[in-house]
Amino acid sequence: MRLAAAIASLALLAACDSGTEERDPVASTRAVQRAYVPVPPGAVPRGASAYAAALAPPGPELTPALLARGQERFNAFCSPCHGVSGRGDGPVVSRGFAPPPSYYEERVRALEPAQIVQVITHGKGRMFPYADRVPPEDRWAIAHYVKELQARGAGAASGQGSATP
Repeated sequence: MRLAAAIASLALLAACDSGTEERDPVASTRAVQRAYVPVPPGAVPRGASAYAAALAPPGPELTPALLARGQERFNAFCSPCHGVSGRGDGPVVSRGFAPPPSYYEERVRALEPAQIVQVITHGKGRMFPYADRVPPEDRWAIAHYVKELQARGAGAASGQGSATP
């Protein structure tokens, strides 16, 4: 009986993995660190010229489809603060945040679409930049939609803003 138990225990021990087999020096779960190599002077990232061209005035041609896209993107990204009509009365303001300027203030009405695109890209005041959230073509669509809102005078009827349509 003892001999059988000894043989069984030796068989079990022989089946154990000792963990001494060869392993790759770098596992797939470890990060490979390389020395910092500075970017050569004058190097331009891929796609930079196309990105700059997409932001260059006068932007895409104003079409009904562009305005529809602008309204959709405006409602998604801008209306929480600026409100659906652009008066600066979005739901964020009702929760205690400072209101943004109304699109119907004279200084905002005077902005060209290219200037609105720059504000969307770089931010201004308390507004943070949307360059990483809104593609250039959508920035142009939003800018043209804002100009359309101003032209319709959606906020002037309620007494907001200083300009009349």
